[in-house]
Amino acid sequence: AGEGSGPGPGDGAGPPAPERVLFPPTFSVSEIKNKQRRHFMFLRWKQQQRKEKLALKKKRRKEREALGDKAPPKPVPKTIENQRVYDETTVDPNDEEVAFDEATDEFAPYFNRQTVPKILITTSDRPRGRTVRFCEQLATVIPNSHVFYRRGLALKRIIPQCIARDFTDLIVINEDRKIPNGLVLSHLPDGPTAHFRMSSVRLRKEIKRKGKEPTEHVPEVILNNFTTRLGHSIGRMFAALFPHDPQFIGRQVATFHNQRDYIFFRFHRYIFKSEKKVGIQELGPRFTLKLRSLQKGTFDSKFGEYEWIHKRREMDTSRRKFHL
Repeated sequence: AGEGSGPGPGDGAGPPAPERVLFPPTFSVSEIKNKQRRHFMFLRWKQQQRKEKLALKKKRRKEREALGDKAPPKPVPKTIENQRVYDETTVDPNDEEVAFDEATDEFAPYFNRQTVPKILITTSDRPRGRTVRFCEQLATVIPNSHVFYRRGLALKRIIPQCIARDFTDLIVINEDRKIPNGLVLSHLPDGPTAHFRMSSVRLRKEIKRKGKEPTEHVPEVILNNFTTRLGHSIGRMFAALFPHDPQFIGRQVATFHNQRDYIFFRFHRYIFKSEKKVGIQELGPRFTLKLRSLQKGTFDSKFGEYEWIHKRREMDTSRRKFHL
């Protein structure tokens, strides 16, 4: 593509022909029909892009070194996160209305230390091996949690039994084609209930450079970027799964990191190598959650009142609009 075919008229006489341009300025690599040739030219183009970017970086560094203290501040790179569309429901920590809601919502007894978290982890009907192992590993992350495999028992019948046995939360792991693909989290006894889509599940044996098995110490909990009223409620739901006082001697951390409305869960162990360096090891499991709905009260798929439902066609109109 773009190669000359053969000698043309006027050879041997007149001025030499100018060098042929390999590609016209408007040419796109995707127009090359030969797959191998297209792949080769794409790699060449990417290599040229990297060279130009590196040369520009070196040039700017030399200019900054030459200017010294007079060098202008480095520009802040544009990202989807820092160009986020402003959300009017963003939580202000000093807002009296937010403080009142926190003092009277369903999680107030937990944050007032009136209740101790007790979690029941169950599955969809007849789970396969991968889902079973995931539930068992999740139970080692969340203290005071118990795994129960329901065999045809409806959730509406499980919830009253959980309340009678003083469980504070119910986690249901759903699966499709032997792969965990959904998580329902219901706070007892009065709700709310959140339904998440689950993806990128990795068990401990599938994580490279993983640490030893987690201990029974109560982990620390980190909640990142839950900034809106909806995100604040979801963050409080996750916080209410763990006891208040972490055992720092265990050096274990459970992290829920929200980025672009995807909630990434990681479980690590850390160690202080020096005053400035910290080493971390991932213990697993890991997974990613995407909120589908938030329902008032406990689980009720037919008559439940929903606080929030994710509607793709209406809500995903802008890549810079986030809800959590």
